[in-house]
Amino acid sequence: MLRRLGVLDLIRVGLLLLGLVFVATGLLPWAEAVGSLTEIGPLLVFLVAIILLAELTKEAQVFDAIAARMAVLGRGNYAALFFLCTAFASFVTIFLNLDTTAVLLTPVMLALAPRARIAALPLAMTTIWLANTASLLLPVSNLTNLLGIRKIGLDAQEFAARMWVPQIAAIAVTMAFLWAFYWRRGERRDLRYTPPILEPVADRALFAAASAGCLLFIALLLFKAHVAVAATAAAAIVLAAFLLRARERLTWSLVPWQLLIFVTGLFLVVPTLSNHGLSALMTWMIGGEGDPYRAAAVGAGLSNLINNLPAYQAVQLVIPAADRDLLLALLVGTNVGPVVTPWASLATLLWFESCRRHGVKVPMRRFLLTGAGLAVVGLLVTVWTLVTFG
Repeated sequence: MLRRLGVLDLIRVGLLLLGLVFVATGLLPWAEAVGSLTEIGPLLVFLVAIILLAELTKEAQVFDAIAARMAVLGRGNYAALFFLCTAFASFVTIFLNLDTTAVLLTPVMLALAPRARIAALPLAMTTIWLANTASLLLPVSNLTNLLGIRKIGLDAQEFAARMWVPQIAAIAVTMAFLWAFYWRRGERRDLRYTPPILEPVADRALFAAASAGCLLFIALLLFKAHVAVAATAAAAIVLAAFLLRARERLTWSLVPWQLLIFVTGLFLVVPTLSNHGLSALMTWMIGGEGDPYRAAAVGAGLSNLINNLPAYQAVQLVIPAADRDLLLALLVGTNVGPVVTPWASLATLLWFESCRRHGVKVPMRRFLLTGAGLAVVGLLVTVWTLVTFG
């Protein structure tokens, strides 16, 4: 079994085992461990449900149909296709989580590329950059948002009301960088592309059920349902359709066990380290002035160093709940900033693997330099809008 596990899987398992060792040795008190795991219970339910919903929606060819119709609607015009692709990737990230965009939308877009004779790299960069930078608007958009929403003290509508201007700013900066470095003619080389021939979906009933499930999830969020309840209800509809029509496609691989053990281990390891010196280091890094730019920079820097989930969890522990602006600025750092290193977010790691499987070469030097530029400009502009329009 160990031989079948990849490096990332071994790291996730190791993190969980380390957390259990901390509990067994008393480095993390039992009561604190139970409290930490109780806190993430609804979060884990949401993760399973939303990823199941996204996976089955992809299996029902909903993403494929939308992507193909976007290419047809663009009529060979790259500028039109650019705006359609950025809108689609942003929408999926906002409502179905950044991992859906990075893991499920990426292969759909890469499969579209040869059919329409479109350069693959611009499509790939669109999905991964917007998977990160378009994840500010709703709690469900990013796991970091869900980790922080209770401490921040806002419901989904209040959170969106506070973050919609920063979100627009982050997407606008991302679009500017995408066009300048990957989409303009000098980068993509082709003047026009060939609209693909539309193909019928394999099972209209599954397609309809998956579409209905996604729409139900969005509607329940608008009516202030808990994210775990909304995701579970939506996933149940799609799961029932697959049970009736394509039971053989339901496998245990749909369950995101890697993410579950990573989050569980994270909520055991980070509190332990915080009790033994990490909190003092984080307090020194963000300073005592309550500077949102500094908090965002620390969040982005740590994200690109160690990954955005442990970075957010470690820093938010030392920020008072009353300092809402600082917590929101930290979210900007850990959401918009992880676009530099391949390990900055789980979404980026999984995206690289998807590109490798599809034979898409990502020039590392170009990825690092353009990502660094986007991180710096994106953070400055987004935090400025947060402070100015907050």
